[in-house]
Amino acid sequence: MIALIQRVNWAQVHIEGSLHADIGQGLLALIGIEKDDDDRLAQKLLDKILAYRIFADNDGKMNLALKDIGGDLLLVSQFTLAAETEKGLRPGFSTAKPPAEAEVIYDNLLRCAKDQHEFVESGKFAADMQVRLENDGPVTFILRV
Repeated sequence: MIALIQRVNWAQVHIEGSLHADIGQGLLALIGIEKDDDDRLAQKLLDKILAYRIFADNDGKMNLALKDIGGDLLLVSQFTLAAETEKGLRPGFSTAKPPAEAEVIYDNLLRCAKDQHEFVESGKFAADMQVRLENDGPVTFILRV
């Protein structure tokens, strides 16, 4: 599983011109689900997202996690993260989990996130979404499990 996480001051998801999700300070996590991924890996990725220390402490060092600052979390499925990009000039998607199976894992990830963290919002699986954000830093990391 792959997560591209961005430390944000705010982020929003719009679907068909309407606001679908809105968060303040926290993390936007774009989630890519690959063929061999399962619920166990989804939980491992979620644990890493919630505990990853990318927020500044009083000394300005990245020592605090999302849970430490009480920040918001916005989860957005993004199958293009699972693309094969090593060869050629067009991405391949044979490494991505088929949509029906990926949706089950994504829904479970979202349910677990809501059980483990106070403020969680999400995009809509397989929807055409417009994601707006203000990246704080900019700070962006790719997490893999």
